[in-house]
Amino acid sequence: MSQQVNIQQAKGCLSQLVAAAEGGDQVIIARRGQPIVKLIPVTQAERRQLGFMPGIVTDAAAEPLSDDDAELWQ
Repeated sequence: MSQQVNIQQAKGCLSQLVAAAEGGDQVIIARRGQPIVKLIPVTQAERRQLGFMPGIVTDAAAEPLSDDDAELWQ
């Protein structure tokens, strides 16, 4: 569903318009009948895996070295 509202209308029902946009509706805010902005939901970015071979290099590679491992590297 798509809806267009003027700024004055949007001021009074912004939370409802945001909820509609989150639900997948296209919400356009207009000034004097001319569309100026579109409300769209912000999605969470997918967490990227470390390295160029996902599954091969684990998150453990980013953890600090143990004291024993640090001694081996020195």
